[in-house]
Formats: sequence, C-alpha cells, structure tokens
Amino acid sequence: MNLNPETELKRYFGARAVLGDQRPRQRNRQFHRTTWMTSPKDSWPRFSRPGISMTLLETKDGIHYFTFEHSREYQQVQFKFLDAVESMDPNNIVALLQLNPYHIDSLLQLSDVCRIQEDQEMARDLIERALYSFECAFHPLFSLTSGTSRLDYLRPENRAFYLALYKHMMFLEKRGCPRTALEYCKLILSLDPDSDPLCMLLLIDFLALRSREYQSVLQIYQDWEVKCEHRNLSQLPNFAFSTALCYFHLSQQENIDPEESHKQRHKADELLQIALIMFPAVLMPLLDLCTVQPDAAVTSHSFFGPNSQIRQLPALAELTGLYVGRTYTLWREAAVMLWLEETVKEVLRRVDAKDPVVEDCQNKRKQRYQSAPRNIHRHVLLSEIKEATSTLPLEVTTQPVMGFDPLPPLDSVMSYTRPERQRVGASNESTLSLFFRSLLPNFNIQGRCLF
Repeated sequence: MNLNPETELKRYFGARAVLGDQRPRQRNRQFHRTTWMTSPKDSWPRFSRPGISMTLLETKDGIHYFTFEHSREYQQVQFKFLDAVESMDPNNIVALLQLNPYHIDSLLQLSDVCRIQEDQEMARDLIERALYSFECAFHPLFSLTSGTSRLDYLRPENRAFYLALYKHMMFLEKRGCPRTALEYCKLILSLDPDSDPLCMLLLIDFLALRSREYQSVLQIYQDWEVKCEHRNLSQLPNFAFSTALCYFHLSQQENIDPEESHKQRHKADELLQIALIMFPAVLMPLLDLCTVQPDAAVTSHSFFGPNSQIRQLPALAELTGLYVGRTYTLWREAAVMLWLEETVKEVLRRVDAKDPVVEDCQNKRKQRYQSAPRNIHRHVLLSEIKEATSTLPLEVTTQPVMGFDPLPPLDSVMSYTRPERQRVGASNESTLSLFFRSLLPNFNIQGRCLF
C-alpha cells in the first residue's frame, strides 16, 4: 500500500517535474518521527504531543481493536473548541489553534473554512497536520497496511481520524492522484469493514476506475458479493454500472486475444443491460450531465422517461443521484457513450417484449430501498454532490450537521461529556446552535449564514 502521493505524481510527470531542481531539504529537527501518511513541513508549528494517545482494547481472531484517547488537558481544549464553534466566529477557532496548533477538530473545522474560501493549499495543509498528529499517537501494533487494525466509529475520539483520512483522500483525488486516493479508501474501509461508517463501498469503484484498476473492482465485487452474502453489492447502482464498465474497458485493451475480447464485451453488454433495467432512473440525468441529447425513441418511452424519476423511492434516488453526480465523467468517452447508446436500444427491445427480468427488477425496486441507513446519508453529506444532497430526507436536512462530526451515530460510546454551562440571556434555540460548517446547500440557522 503506497500512501505517498508524490510516488504517483512522479510516475505521471517524472521526478524533476514534481520536485523541480530543489535540493533535498534537511527535515526540521523538531520532527523526529518517520511517518507514512504525511511528511512534516518546516512551516508547521513546533510539534509537542497534544494529548492524544492510542490504546489496544483487545485482540480477537488475529484482529486488533484500538481506540484513541484524550488526556484531561486535551478534553479541556476540546470544550474550548465547542465554545468557539458555538460562537459562530471562525476567528475564535484560529485563536484556539494558535495556542493548540495540533488540536484535531480545530484543524478539521478550519480546513473546511479555508476550502470554502478557495484556499485549497491551506485547507490541505491543515488536514495533513491533523494526520501527522494522529500518526504520532499510533500504538506500536497499529498497522495502516495489514488490514487487521480496527477503530470503532461509535467512539467520538476515533471519528476525527476517519474524517481526516476521508478529507485527505478527496484532496488527493482532486490533485490527480486517484491511485493513492484509492489506497486511502481501502484503508478507511479496513478500519471498520462490517459497519463501513463512511460508506466507502459507494466510492471505491469510482477511484479504481479512475486509476484504471479494472480487475480491482471486479475482485472487490467478487469478494464482497459472493463471500459476504449480507453485502449485496449488486443492489448498489454504483457497482451495477461499474462492473459493466470494467468489463467494457477490459474488452478494449490492446493486445488482448480477440476471443477473450469478445467474451469480455459480451459480459459488459449483459451487465449494463441488467444495470439499466434495475436502475432506469440513472440514464436521463447521466446523459444530461454528459450534455448528450438522447434519441426521441428513448425520451418518449415510459421506461426511461420522467416517470422513472418520479416513481423512484427516496433512498434509491439518493443512491442514483450520488452515482450520476460522481461518475458522469467516466461515461463521456466516445466509445463508452456509443456502447451505452447501443445497450439502451437493446434494453427498450426487452422492455417492449415484456422480458420477465424487467418485472422482476421492478418488484425488487419496490421491496428494497425503503429507507437509507445513516451511513449513506453521512456519505452523501461528505460528498457534497448536489445531485445527491438534494434528495436527502427531512430528518437529515432539518437537523444540525456538524462538519467536524457529521451525523454522529445515535448509539455513540462517550468516554467524557462537555460540562453544562450557564447561558445568560440565551434563547432556547441557541442551545441547539452549535456552530457547524453545514454541508447542505444554502443551509443557515435562524437566517444566519454559516461561514
């Protein structure tokens, strides 16, 4: 597992383009530890342990269960952070960071503020600083690469690590390092594969396709769909379409045996037909984002027409909106679009011929997707993909969503709690107004814009 983006950038552009003519710098002597995820920078404040440690809770069947812990002093800083958040003034978080430059939640929150203000470099730097702070607290047995280290998302102290990894991963993807981002995606998934609290299974196929790791997608599908029966990856639109797309790209590879190419293409056709029959509401928004005008026979047909959108259950609309908004760029390629066009015609032929598969998929759509679990809502919020956030249910959109802890689990395991404070002259509503950088579009509290 390679978690260093410079390795990927050097492969794409060459070492000279990435590093320039700079001479190797002497690492600032204040940073003594060799780290995997980030390289400490001379511009960073002097590092002193902020009061985070990691404990091994138990080892069972070769799996190590860890948790981060906050010292008494760190807990006091955390309470001050919540006060700063409640003030709704980012300058108070800046002031707190000046005194406590490696306080995790302050770094995460301020990174969001910088990103909104389009200071991407500073936003990324703050996340890297948070990851460095975490890595310096690792237990000697904690491993980023073995797949045998677990962190319970129910514990708030662990959640910040998940979020720092997620935000770092998304910065890498935007920088043009999808392969490294994919490794971080696998890492996040490995920390709690049973619960998958940030729903990495909704993202991992996209990063693998971006990295041209087609066999990886098929292997993940095989491992999780066949070996883990409760996963049902075929019920997720992203895997239904991505597996088809992988087989198509494999069939197009140079130097492939013609017979093998035909076999892969046939499999791709078969899977894309099933994906379109199962998730017909994907097609029209996908073509719209690809700026492709569909054939009149398609737009006028009831199967792919407006009714396919209207009839969608809310939970399914969330998943299809997320898939289309995230992956439409993968479908813009001329050869891919031509293949999609041909497959759509075949699907309409099967619909008109009353193929029993069509009715079977319709019944499955009615039975499933009654409601989305909380981790899917959390993923949609973090994704900031408007095609998906616009479909979130009221129980999500009408509650505060904190950027440093979006949609915390309802059964969180609290090791300490914030003391009750006197709020002189405060309205009842202000007790609910913990400042958060909302990920919902145009969200505000009592008419006040959140920075």
